[in-house]
Amino acid sequence: MMLLAVDVGNTNVVFALIDGREILGRWRIATDPRRTADEYAVWLLQLFRLQGFEAEAVDQVIVSTVVPRALHNIQVLSNKYFHRDALIAGEPPVAWGFRIDVDQPRSVGADRAVNAIAAHARFPGDLIVVDFGTATTFDVIDAEGTYKGGIIAPGINLSLEALVNAAARLPRIAIEAPRGNASVIGRNTEDAMHIGVFWGYVAMMEGLIARLRAEIGRPAKVIATGGLAVLFHEHTTIFDHVETDLTLDGLALLAERARG
Repeated sequence: MMLLAVDVGNTNVVFALIDGREILGRWRIATDPRRTADEYAVWLLQLFRLQGFEAEAVDQVIVSTVVPRALHNIQVLSNKYFHRDALIAGEPPVAWGFRIDVDQPRSVGADRAVNAIAAHARFPGDLIVVDFGTATTFDVIDAEGTYKGGIIAPGINLSLEALVNAAARLPRIAIEAPRGNASVIGRNTEDAMHIGVFWGYVAMMEGLIARLRAEIGRPAKVIATGGLAVLFHEHTTIFDHVETDLTLDGLALLAERARG
């Protein structure tokens, strides 16, 4: 059973072709709610063929989105070019299937819910899932799989962009660990920015996770996902596991449930 999983984020749309739980290929394009189904198809089907896949191989399509305006064109893409009605994560027949114990359950982003499903299926006990995206989210899932809530913080790229745009003389820098020795005293503007952005973000994550663990009151594993998870994992000990494909794993699990 070949699955096309589509994860629509605020910054990028990720398409992944999945056989069982194995990701055979993945492709990323900037999120634009105005992009039509035909535009998606021209881009995606060419990439399919470059890796030896055909649209006819897709048996099922599932979509998770935090950009509601982008959903319609993805649904049209699925119907027109893959001849499948797209499953929408969180809606029948792929409802979440777990308790969301927050004030407004419908306000929980699809990406956070999908991550919770995948993390609970893979790891026992209480969990904190950290997802590096446009925003950095910290989500708490208890040992029974109940989503308990969490934290939303500005993503590091968003923070850096705001800093550079608001300060006319600050240069654009890459998101990377500060170079050279371990000093946190910057001797020039770029080094000072690297230290502030990178180590400031690490300190924010370590502080928030310490507070979450204290409030949970039980041992809790910390699972990191998203594009920058690997980079930060090299410079802090707060993550127990890095799962870069957690969202896609959750979509594959939901699609599997729908088939079952």
